[in-house]
Amino acid sequence: MRPRIRQARIAELVQKQRQVTVDDLAVRFDTSHETIRRDLSALAEAGTVQKFHGGARLPRDGAEGPFRERMAQNAAAKRAIAAKAAALFSPGQTLFIDTGSTTLMCAQELAKVSGLTVVTNASRIAETMASADNRSSVFLLGGRFDGDNRETVGPTTIEQIASFRADYAVITVGALDSREGAMDFNFDEAQIARAMIDNAGEAVVLADSTKFGRKGSFRVCPLERIQTLVTDKPPGPEMQKVLAAAKTTVR
Repeated sequence: MRPRIRQARIAELVQKQRQVTVDDLAVRFDTSHETIRRDLSALAEAGTVQKFHGGARLPRDGAEGPFRERMAQNAAAKRAIAAKAAALFSPGQTLFIDTGSTTLMCAQELAKVSGLTVVTNASRIAETMASADNRSSVFLLGGRFDGDNRETVGPTTIEQIASFRADYAVITVGALDSREGAMDFNFDEAQIARAMIDNAGEAVVLADSTKFGRKGSFRVCPLERIQTLVTDKPPGPEMQKVLAAAKTTVR
């Protein structure tokens, strides 16, 4: 059986059963566990399923999953976005970068750029930039620490953001709606993103195409406040029209 056909049938099973295991799929399709794991990885990158150890389930509705799971979801699209976003910035510029799987991949690309000043609430991003030995300066914001996302949040973090002035705020969001703008599913992260945007010259939002048309619980900013949207696929006609009216550049 061709991989695409098998993956389509696996996706149908997940829709029906809500959860499947590698063991059951290997028996059903008479193939190896490793082949099934590759199939599930491909489906997870496309956002069709959410992997867990030993199987896969339907993606969560609404709220985003643990950080490690988010890193695996739509990974190829996020890497493409990261490469395009990193090319926007030059030595000597100051960037706010918030916490997210896409912004972490962007930081991995930015580590190749020398002489940046990066201000972040994400310890993973701070570590990535600081270990690159590229003459960039890295500031890790203080505050209440979230262990899963390895980020600082809360009033102390927001107060420290206000002591910086950045050229760009590089933000990842959980949802992008043509009417409501950029949104998130986490109250604290939405607050951090808003503070970074308020203290930056321009906002650069990184969002893969699965975020289009979604609505989150907490507003980050209207589309008019986003100077640049970096994504993997062109948005639909309605979103394109609204972004053009907001004077948002899509890359």
